[in-house]
Amino acid sequence: MKNIRSKKLDTQVAHAGTNPDKTYGAVAPPIYQTSTFKFSSAEQGAKRFSGEEPGYIYTRLGNPTTAALQEAVAVLEKGTDALATASGMAAVSTIYMTFLDSGSHMIASEAIYGPSRVVMEKEFSRFGVEFDFVDTSDIKEVKKVLKSNTKLIFIETPANPTIKLTDIKACADIAHSNGAILAVDNTFMSPILQKPFDFGADIVMHSMTKYINGHTDVVGGILVFNDKSLMMRTRKVLLNLGGTIDPHQAWLVLRGLRTLSLRVKKAQENAQIIADFLENHPKVAWVRYPGLGSHPQHKLAKEQMHGFGSMISFEVKGGVDGGRTVMNNVELATLAVSLGGYETLIQHPASMTHSAMNKQDKIDAGITDGLVRISIGCEDVQDIQDDLENSLSKI
Repeated sequence: MKNIRSKKLDTQVAHAGTNPDKTYGAVAPPIYQTSTFKFSSAEQGAKRFSGEEPGYIYTRLGNPTTAALQEAVAVLEKGTDALATASGMAAVSTIYMTFLDSGSHMIASEAIYGPSRVVMEKEFSRFGVEFDFVDTSDIKEVKKVLKSNTKLIFIETPANPTIKLTDIKACADIAHSNGAILAVDNTFMSPILQKPFDFGADIVMHSMTKYINGHTDVVGGILVFNDKSLMMRTRKVLLNLGGTIDPHQAWLVLRGLRTLSLRVKKAQENAQIIADFLENHPKVAWVRYPGLGSHPQHKLAKEQMHGFGSMISFEVKGGVDGGRTVMNNVELATLAVSLGGYETLIQHPASMTHSAMNKQDKIDAGITDGLVRISIGCEDVQDIQDDLENSLSKI
């Protein structure tokens, strides 16, 4: 791959994972849309299968387009290796399947992407995996449920959808003292705004559907490592389960990644203005945004993040009816789940992304009926503000 000497993030975003095309001189990486690869001889095929010779065999096992994407994200996360997956949930499930056995225990953030919790509660529990979902923003709660059989601590920071923050270093210290792995879902921050490896994380994961792709047109996930042995252990599971990404999907994500830094910075700039606006609005009960001094962990945000991102949660006065009124009256913002695209998206977690959680678990996690989550996009910020002002005025 192209040697990127610069340590400047914007330059890495533009060039990481590029491989000059020696055949035609193509600047953009080609899409190797093939299921299988030809061997020059039976001997070469045998050597590739045995690992004696590098090279591609079958796209589920590896593909040049996928490899380019994996290298790019690994560089941006300051990791050594990465494994791209067919979806963010394929990445989550691969972590669970790799590091958890029957009788082993996982600690995870209680406010986390809904399916990341539900797949553990409904599926992995059937095989004897134990788990505790706790408020990981309170390190005492993590320590309280730590067991001798705890093999994995899985955190999402900022948490989805409450925007609570978890101290990555503190969780890494707890995990490693117990011989466990710390995995961090870094989707909300992207590699631009948070580097979990700097604080001791073992695995960093992303739903590439969100900021890394950034165009609301591809589903994908990725796992990043800074330890080759952990990557190889995980790779065996991923390849056997078949959750690898398609090369065209990988190419589209790589294409979207080239504007990652620009998009993240513009959306973040907008989000700070919108958070300030919402916090001072008479129809809004409270706002959670790490860039506000009122955020309970504003100090931690400044210590472990390189910016505050563009995800905001807020509760309107009027509860469920008030929230429904806002969402039914926005015109510029799109009423849709997902996040991290170039456009502003708004949704109601309790009835949408986290609807599969039971009522008490939602209450315990701080996912109230009136909570609204908004992913601020790259539009003109005055237009976003005017849209929210108009919809709030309908309450």
